This record gives sequence, C-alpha cells and structure tokens, in this order.
Amino acid sequence: MTMTKHPAVISRTLHARQAGSAVVEFALILTLLITLLAGTFEIGRAFWYYDALTKATRDAARLMSVTAKITIASTGVADARQAVVDAVASAGVPDFATANVRVTCLTVTFSDTVCTDNVAPGGVRVEITGYTLKIGQFIPFLLGSSPSYSAVLVPHTTMRYML
Repeated sequence: MTMTKHPAVISRTLHARQAGSAVVEFALILTLLITLLAGTFEIGRAFWYYDALTKATRDAARLMSVTAKITIASTGVADARQAVVDAVASAGVPDFATANVRVTCLTVTFSDTVCTDNVAPGGVRVEITGYTLKIGQFIPFLLGSSPSYSAVLVPHTTMRYML
C-alpha cells in the first residue's frame, strides 16, 4: 500500500523551499549592492581628496605669484607650504604633512630654478609629492587578504609671477 501525502503538506514543503531560495538570492544581491556602494564611496573619497589637494596647490601658487620678490625665498615659500597644509587639513585629508609640498620658482621660459630673494621669477609651481591615498581602508572586508590598495596623488599648479 502506497501512502500519498496530503496536499497541504506538499504545499508547505514547496513554500519552505521557495522561501529558502529567496533568502539565498537576497544574500547574493545584497552582497553585490554593498560592493557597488563601497566602491562608489571609495572612488568618491579619492576624487574629494584629489580636488582638495588641487585647490590647495592653486591657492598656494596664487599666493606665491603675488609675493613680493624681496621676500619670495625667505618667507614666501614657507607661507605657500603652510597655506597648502592648512587648506588640506580643513578639507579633512588625512596623513598630510609639509614635506608633501614642493614649491619651485621658474625662469621666464618656465624651467626650474631656485627661489632667491630680490629676484623675480618668471613663474611658480606648487606640487604635491609623495602623498599616497589608501583605498579600501574603511571597508576592508571587500578586498580579501589585502587590507587596502594605494594610489599616489600628484596634483600641481603652475602660474606666472605677477609682480
């Protein structure tokens, strides 16, 4: 004699299987969405930092371009470096130091030269050197064994000397 299951029991079994597969599908989709959201966050943060560094170099180059030639080397270079550090700190960019800022005076043909008091340069260049952005440090579970990747940001601004 064969026993057949009651239709209500069959319906409950199918419903439980469908609910289980829905949970698995949701977990897969949620993982993908979190990964996309984390990637978007990290790329946005990298653009934010790069933009802050670029604006800081632009402001410092503008400051250098109108510094009096009498003090361009003695106080102008230090003031430009400090302006970059202050602007970057106010933008919230971490791990940035004065050593990451290079200020260069340029000749009339825009070749590198040394800043010298009482000598008007043809132009000035302010650049960020040696600044590395760590990507993935806030969301390490997405990167597997490596805690983070790094990208070197090197924005710079060159301007003509105005005085």
